[in-house]
Amino acid sequence: MIRRFGIALALGIAGAAAREVPAQTYPAKAIRFIVPFPAGGATDVVARTLGQKLSENLAQPVIVDNRPGAGGNIGAELVANSPGDGYTLLVCSPAEVAINASLYKKLPYDPVKDFAPVTLATSAPLVLVVHPSVPARSVQDLISLARSKPGQLIYASSGSGGPQHLAGELFKLMAKIDMVHVPYKGGAPAITDLVGGHVQLFFAGLPPALPHVRANKLRALAVTSAARTQIMPATPTISESGLKGFAVDNWQGVLAPAKTPGEIVASLNAEIVKVLRLADIKQRLFDQGTEPVASSQQQFQSYIKTEIEKYAEVIRKSGAKVD
Repeated sequence: MIRRFGIALALGIAGAAAREVPAQTYPAKAIRFIVPFPAGGATDVVARTLGQKLSENLAQPVIVDNRPGAGGNIGAELVANSPGDGYTLLVCSPAEVAINASLYKKLPYDPVKDFAPVTLATSAPLVLVVHPSVPARSVQDLISLARSKPGQLIYASSGSGGPQHLAGELFKLMAKIDMVHVPYKGGAPAITDLVGGHVQLFFAGLPPALPHVRANKLRALAVTSAARTQIMPATPTISESGLKGFAVDNWQGVLAPAKTPGEIVASLNAEIVKVLRLADIKQRLFDQGTEPVASSQQQFQSYIKTEIEKYAEVIRKSGAKVD
């Protein structure tokens, strides 16, 4: 009996040790950040900022791999079906995590069951920007213009179903106006066409929009958050500009495949949070138009559920569809 107990104890200790190995040896090779949008957009900017510093701290390369398409679904599906070893992670946005579940009849992944939340990394409002040729210097000016030209103003988005698209649909609904939606495969090409005057307005992510606003190539009318942002303190919110209660935030987080061991997810959370709390990273993100959040795994999980419920309501009321 004693001998059998000793063998069982030894096996138990060995099993526990084996289970601890992934955390002790992780990471042993390059980590891949899947960004489900093209390079240059808000999610890509955050991924590259985090990846560079994380690579230095972990002494392993962090490769940013852009996999755009289907409103973020292509990149999200790739990560959902990846091995749960901590080497393939999704740098996500509201689209593929909180919105698409209500917008698409069927998703190739479950945004709750197929991922393990690591951290809510950053958050920022969108900014309503117009081409300088648009004769509107305020939200009310834009509403008046849209009412005088129903169906003639074109607003861009970074893809059907993203927060930029839903911000436009919510704006149309609350302002009682008609505008035409043109989806792009990411924020960067949408910004490029807006600067070129091919579309009139865009609810843009702050990181790609700010340089053009500062260069007077685009005019910022308002931000979409409930309160003004420190990044653009002189710019009013849409809510205070006449559409009371309007609020849409653009955020980025990190998700791992659901089957990733808990100790690896916890290790990733600790390392990414550490990076987000560095003074130089905070400033860099701030300069690029977003603010670090650095949440716990549990906080991010709760936030995702809240966002799913919020956008389900917006989609129901606005009648937003995938174009």
